[in-house]
Parts: sequence; C-alpha cells; structure tokens
Amino acid sequence: MTLVFGQEDKIRPLPIRAVEDSIQAPPLPPTLAKDTVETDTVRTESAPQKPALLLDKIKYKAKDYVKLSQKDQKVYLYNEAEIYYQDTELKAGIIILDYIKNEVYAGRLKDSLGNYSQLPYFKQGENLVIPDSIRFNFDTQKAVIWNSRTEQQAGLGQLGSDAMKVYAERTKKENDSVYFLSEGKLTTSKDTIDPDYYIRVRKAKFVPKKKVIAGFSNLYIVDVPTPIALPFAYFPLTVGRTAGIMMPTFGNDPDRGYFLQNAGYYLPINDYVDLTLTGDLYTNGSYGLRAQSVYAKRYRYRGNVNFRYENQIVSQKGFDDYSRGTIYNIQISHSQDPKANPNSRLSASVNLGSSQYYRNSLLQQNLALTQTNNLSSSISYSKTFPAYPSVNMSLTATHNQNTNTNVVDVTLPTLQAAMERVFPFAKRDGIKKGAIQNINFQYDLNARNSIRTNDEDFLTAKMFDDAKVGARHRIPISTNFKVAKYFSVTMGGNYEDIWTLQTFNQRFDPDTQTVVTDTISGFDRYNQYNFNASIGTTLYGTFTFGEDKKFQALRHVMRPTVSYGYAPSFE
Repeated sequence: MTLVFGQEDKIRPLPIRAVEDSIQAPPLPPTLAKDTVETDTVRTESAPQKPALLLDKIKYKAKDYVKLSQKDQKVYLYNEAEIYYQDTELKAGIIILDYIKNEVYAGRLKDSLGNYSQLPYFKQGENLVIPDSIRFNFDTQKAVIWNSRTEQQAGLGQLGSDAMKVYAERTKKENDSVYFLSEGKLTTSKDTIDPDYYIRVRKAKFVPKKKVIAGFSNLYIVDVPTPIALPFAYFPLTVGRTAGIMMPTFGNDPDRGYFLQNAGYYLPINDYVDLTLTGDLYTNGSYGLRAQSVYAKRYRYRGNVNFRYENQIVSQKGFDDYSRGTIYNIQISHSQDPKANPNSRLSASVNLGSSQYYRNSLLQQNLALTQTNNLSSSISYSKTFPAYPSVNMSLTATHNQNTNTNVVDVTLPTLQAAMERVFPFAKRDGIKKGAIQNINFQYDLNARNSIRTNDEDFLTAKMFDDAKVGARHRIPISTNFKVAKYFSVTMGGNYEDIWTLQTFNQRFDPDTQTVVTDTISGFDRYNQYNFNASIGTTLYGTFTFGEDKKFQALRHVMRPTVSYGYAPSFE
C-alpha cells in the first residue's frame, strides 16, 4: 500500500510556492452564505447537463451544508465533507465538485487563529493520500497534490528498518502507477517533519514500490548541502530486502571530540541470511566496529550473530589523562524448529566479552545495560539414537562471567550420555519371571572440562593452564524376585569408574613439618562400587465394629522391610 501524508508545516528547506490550483480553505461564494444550511444530508447525483462519462453515481454529504448551485454548476460541501465514487473515497474540510468537468477540489479549513484542520483524506483502491489540498478528475483519474509525503513500505535496507519517505512540494498523479514530483526529497530518517538527512531532487518520476527516477540530486545533512551529487539518479524501491547505505548520526563527546555513529552498509546475502556492518568514528582516533547477521529458514532454524568492538581513546597523546583501551562483546542466538529433526537438536545463547563493555560503551543504546553484573552463555547439542538399546547424548558448553570480580567459569565441554535399561536374560516383550530374567542394568557417562580464569586471560592459551578434566562412568545393576510367594526381594549394586588427567599426591615433609601436595599430570583412573539388598512384604488387616455402628470397620496396611547395604572403603 502507498501511504501519502500531508504535514502541517511547509517542507523545509524547500518552501512551498504559491500555486493557483491549491485550494487551501478558499473563501465561500457570497451567494452561498445566504442559502439554507442542510445538516447531515446524504445525496445521490448524476451529472445533469452533460453526457455522463461517469461509470457510477456520486454519493456525498457534509456536516454544515450541502448545496447544489445550478448557476455555478458545482456542488459545495462544507465541514466534514465526504464524497464516494466507485473505489474512490474523499473526505475534507471543504469539497467543491464541478459536475461539468467531473472534477473535485478538496482543501483544509482554517480557523481565526490560523490553525488548519480537516486535511483532505483521499483513498483510491490501495492508495491513501492525506495532503494539504488535492484536485482530482473522475474521468481521467489524474490528480494534482500539494505538499505531500509518500511512505513506501518496501524495504530500503535492513529488515524492520524505517520505510523510505518521499516528500514533494507538488505531485501530479498520471495514473495509479506513475507520479511526477517537483522539488522533493527522499529519506529514511525517523523524523517525518524535519529529517536529519535527505536527498534533494528537483524533478522526478515516482513509481510506487518500484523506483524513483530523478534529475539532478544531491545529499543534504542537517539541511546543509554536501558535495555528493549526481546529474541524474535511480532509486530502486524493490519489495523486500535490498542493499543500501545506512546514514550516521552526528554529535560531540567532550572526551573524544566530534563523532559519526552507526554509519554502515546493509547487505542481504540471500533469502535466508543478511549482514549489517556499522561503525563509529571520533576525531580523537577512537572508533567502533559492529557486525550483525540475522538468519532464518522456515521450519528449520533461526538465529542471529552480533559482534561489537570499540577502541576507546581518552584525551590526546602527551597529556597526563591520555588512555587507550579496547572492549568487545559477542552475542549469538540459535534455535531449531522441533519439527526439523526429532532426534537431534542444536541451540545456543551466548553473551560474552569484556566485563566492562556495557559500562564503558560509547553507544547510548547500551546505557540500560550498565547494571548488568553477569554474562552467561550456553551452547548445547543433543542426539538420540533410537535403535535398541536407545542412547541419549548431549554435548554442552557453558560460560558464566561475573562483571564485578572479573572471574570467568567455563565448561568446555560437558558430555553426558545415557543408555536405556537393558534386560540381557529376557525377551523384550512378555512377562519377566525369576531373579535371572529380571536382571537389568544401565549405563551413563558424565565427562567435563572445567576452567576458571579471569577477564584478562579469557579466550587466550593461558585459560587452559588450570583446566580440570575428568569423566565418570556409572553402571547400576539390579534384579527383583519373589520368595515364599509373599516376600519381595530386591538386590542390586552400583559400579563407578573415574577417569582423570591430573591427580594429587600428598606427603609429609619432616624438614618443614608440613604436608606437601604434588600435582601429577597424566591419565589415571580409580573405581568404586557398592551393594544393596532388601526383603519386604505387605500385611493387610481389618478391625470390624459391627454393621449397626456408624464406624463399621478400620482397614490398615503394613509394609515391613529389611535392607542391607555394603560399600567398601577406598581410602
């Protein structure tokens, strides 16, 4: 849909020239003021004195009056005036319909204080126009629009960014798909009244949602013309994502001088991935770089990757307060659609970087995160092998960073695997009887590489110096059976095997009278196991008090159990 809006103030710095056809609240005919006012009247008229070229009847109404002037051969509508014709709808403060020329004029109302109200509202099909004034011909479907703004919903850059806006002092509508502009400007600025930047065009041909073809054009920044100019220009308005330059914002920092922020380029790589590159530049040499990529594939996955880096310089070289530092931040988010693969899943949520990033960042949008005291991340992959015996496996990497103490804890990675319960002496289907058929066991594995480091050594080779690596294998075995029909017996055990790449040896030093701990690097293992058994039964009893009693009987259950456990000492 093409949206065209009028603005109350004239376009700056392009003043609106007085145009003869503009009817911004024209004076009423003297004879009309003496006529009787008809309120809330709805009429249906056809052109009475000319062979009709209209394909349908025109319906109109107004709040203060609706007057048909045979002398002027016009219909005057004043205050909340409305006209309907086929797919055309027109509302305004004042409307004048010339039923000989089949033309309609619409304009605003101006009060005694000079304030305008009831701007024309012109809708034809999907095109909506709200200018200061408009002239429209029902036969040719042509129109002249004064002081208009057109907002294109087609993307001119990053997904979700502001649409491109086309301003013009005067617009001529040739047909539904072609407009001619005079003294206009094109911008993607959020400020719709006085944009910070725009491209000024003297004359242009505008095709909604497709293109703008212009003559001499040059770039204006804060209403100041720049030397960037072209003798003619072509601006595509392709529906969807298109590559384009992202204009910066300007400002001044007392410690770093004047700056340009968020200047960059947007690049749609393909239908699934895009890339946004932006940067900041300060006159004292500080700079910032950012890269953002958003990707999505329906019914498969979606996510984004953000990388931010800032080189911060305070003051100038040679001064006592001169300092230089770098900060960075990495954010990754990835989610997989559950329907993509029921047996495997990958997910990620990463937020890591310099502990002081949010507190020292030069970007104002990071001010809300200055009180963040913790950065955490998690990347996990899980896989299920459904064949019997099924195995569930997961691989996880985590990161936890305290921005106050600069302590960073990382598990890189954690491996967990578990096999379902297996009955080796019984068929998978059917009832299991006896101690042998009920023997079952499981297997699970937990392996971890734990690292504790600081903000300075994080993501360097030093962070692995004190890494702790180990794995635990666990196999629980159990069975159950009946004895003497009424007693249930459960027997089982648990076996654990521990693997490690580093062990400790303690010895007493008689010279220093202290215990010395020696670190021994290399693979080593140890195991431990335990046994348990229990026997129990269930006893039921009932005390009766008589059927004539309100409290007739009391039923009770007892489950006596005797258990025994044994765990050898492995000290």
